Amino acid sequence: MKEIAKKIIVYIITLEAKLLLKRTKPQIIAVTGSVGKTATKDAIYSVLKAKTNVRKSEKSFNSDIGVPLTVLGVSNAWSSPVKWMKNIIEGAMWVLFPGKYPEVLVLEMGVDQPGDMQRHCSWIKPDIVVLTRLPEVPVHVEFFDSPEAVIEEKLVLVNSLNEEGVLVYNHDDEKINQVVAAVRQKNIGYSRYSQSDFSITGDDIAYVDDRPVGFSFLISHEGEEESVNVTGSLGVQHAYSYAAAMAVGSLFSMSLHQSAEALKEHQTPAGRMKLVKGLKDTLIVDDTYNSSPIALERALLALNEIETEGRKVAVLGDMLELGQYSTEEHEKIGALVGKYCDALVTIGVRARKIAEGALENGMSEKHIWQYDKVEKAYNELQSKLQEGDIILVKASQSIRAEKLVEEIMIEPDKAAELLTRQSTEWKAK
Repeated sequence: MKEIAKKIIVYIITLEAKLLLKRTKPQIIAVTGSVGKTATKDAIYSVLKAKTNVRKSEKSFNSDIGVPLTVLGVSNAWSSPVKWMKNIIEGAMWVLFPGKYPEVLVLEMGVDQPGDMQRHCSWIKPDIVVLTRLPEVPVHVEFFDSPEAVIEEKLVLVNSLNEEGVLVYNHDDEKINQVVAAVRQKNIGYSRYSQSDFSITGDDIAYVDDRPVGFSFLISHEGEEESVNVTGSLGVQHAYSYAAAMAVGSLFSMSLHQSAEALKEHQTPAGRMKLVKGLKDTLIVDDTYNSSPIALERALLALNEIETEGRKVAVLGDMLELGQYSTEEHEKIGALVGKYCDALVTIGVRARKIAEGALENGMSEKHIWQYDKVEKAYNELQSKLQEGDIILVKASQSIRAEKLVEEIMIEPDKAAELLTRQSTEWKAK
């Protein structure tokens, strides 16, 4: 019964969203890829709001429900029939009386199952597509025939790009470069490792009292160069998001300086390499929103780059929806942990393979603690913390590793402000 109700709701709000787009004709920027979608979408919004009337997908609204909700400008009603009825009525009113509708929509568009992107693109025709990363083993591969099938599904969005549209892409991704070679439309690249339209250089961690507080980097474009500072987060993945946002800004006649100025007010999203003060004078690198092999590899590389006298502790949960690739990918991560970290905490059955990989790559068994559930882990972790520890916490969404962060952060009363999945609906799960 619930599934039938969901299909009816999706049909109605999608129909309303189609009609609203047909009436208002905003420019549509669609962001996809296997990592970095939300951070990139948010950075694009921060740049463009300095120039025009723009709306973005809230949080990670990238599904068959989230996309039409964004177009309509209404919130997720979760399981409330009354709130869904209210949303449907509000959607109808928007269609009838659109008022001052946004000139630009920034939509995050993801795929969980085969056919997802095809459904999106049956009614969304983007003017700009931003392609973030297409890794060897993408998340959700469990539900597809192969990693290539996941990539093909995402590329439906590129194929739906308007003839006069623009593709903004990660120049450092080999698979994306292969895609770009076949794209007829204008394209703009951004890169850290090679010369591109927008180039990232000089990324460096910033420290205060020997503790990391953020990082800085340079972005150059057509002879212009800007220094960018990111406070409260780590990881070159954010530099990629900023570069993509600046590339999009250039399509709206914004200079590199104007985009950099707009990004000074930008806050990176919760649960994405955020720095949170922990108990016992520790520092938590909170990357708990989700996990996948390429995202976790990036997180560990960022942890490795931190200069500290304290231990580097990885608290890692299962990476889900990897199917037949699960064992190998968890073991690969374990090898990196053994190389970069001083201690390891695992959460979940699959994450035990991370521990095996770490053991095989030099980590002592006495520095590894394994748990099946996050509740057990956070009940015991406090006693294992040492002053000066840098603690990376990352896991797939359903592990709920943000609960652990809340237990070891020094100001748990700020959890709603600092951590991911803090809504009433999530807290009730």
